[in-house]
Amino acid sequence: MSQSINKVVAGFEESIFSTMSRLSQENSAVNLSQGFPDFQGPQWIRDYAAQIITNSKVDYNQYAPAAGILELRESLSEMMQTEYNLQYDPNYQITVTNGATEALFLCTQALFNPGDEILIFEPFYDAYMASIKLAGLMPKVVTLHAPDFKFDVEEIKKQIGPKTKGLFWNDPHNPTGRVFSDIERKEIKNIILDNNLVAICDHVYEFLTYDNHKFIPLAMDEELKDNVVYISSAGKTFGLTGWKVGWAMCSAKLTNAIIKVHQFNTFCVAHPLQKAIAYAINNRKEYLKSYRSDYLSKRNLFTQGLEKVGLNPLWSQGTYFTLCPIHRHGINDIDFCRELIQKFKVSAIPPSAFYQDSNDGHKYVRFCFAKKQETLERALELLNGLNDKQ
Repeated sequence: MSQSINKVVAGFEESIFSTMSRLSQENSAVNLSQGFPDFQGPQWIRDYAAQIITNSKVDYNQYAPAAGILELRESLSEMMQTEYNLQYDPNYQITVTNGATEALFLCTQALFNPGDEILIFEPFYDAYMASIKLAGLMPKVVTLHAPDFKFDVEEIKKQIGPKTKGLFWNDPHNPTGRVFSDIERKEIKNIILDNNLVAICDHVYEFLTYDNHKFIPLAMDEELKDNVVYISSAGKTFGLTGWKVGWAMCSAKLTNAIIKVHQFNTFCVAHPLQKAIAYAINNRKEYLKSYRSDYLSKRNLFTQGLEKVGLNPLWSQGTYFTLCPIHRHGINDIDFCRELIQKFKVSAIPPSAFYQDSNDGHKYVRFCFAKKQETLERALELLNGLNDKQ
């Protein structure tokens, strides 16, 4: 008897992150491809988690409630009120998920119907497209045009039809490092309201912006409160990507749909880790100061170093990524990244993996600077050989 698999899944290839990390390991290269730190998350959070797991008088090692433990939901509610003056009821408007990626998946499964169209801005985080396709939705792609990575409102309007029901919004933006402006947010707001769209907002880098760039979530606009799903996670903010603790916050109506899928997907998130993240959020104030300061130093060190080796990097406005144009090297991003690994022992991501329509991705490479200072300095030392090649 012949076996079959889902046609959508059959079309999936290995994630570019897995591919580049594997090649990096095989070539003993400095891994600046996949977006995770090469250093431990805060000791005080890890110590608290260890205590919860081993020494607590209450057994927190069993299932948590599907929506997430109330302590964490209340912490999230307080944080949103304090940071953004946003009100999310911890009982009816917050779902704790297995990282932000599960939250994205839940939204596509719960809030739309097969055949619905979803606007997606390229370059995009690859999980967006996978979630869209697995839900039987149709992606409508709008390009953020290099080198400024801005959208054209008229291009957005041309992609919208009667079946268009939602959009993915990523701010601060991975992989470009952009933080969108007030004017751009207003334009997106008008698109959402004029077409009654649901905006799935990926804000995992919400606390990581630089210089005078300020992150302002779409949800802060009162007119959009019923149209926005606010998604974020502890992974990027607290440097604990392996814990996979994320959340989705939205109206009670949308939350009710999201949690119905969540309960049959993963059901719940690791109970003791939820306790630890609630503790971290409640004690975030001083931590966030050092977090921002440390990453600003990393960005400056690495970007200045890239300038010295002749890569002309774009200065990141937010996130912990930077793009470098490579058109002067005469090869595309995939070949350039392979050459970096094989000849210079440094790995990066070829951004063409984040595009469907435009060829802009072939003109850049993306580096992650969420690394120890010595890692970044070693990578720059190895990349210095690029000067000899030019």
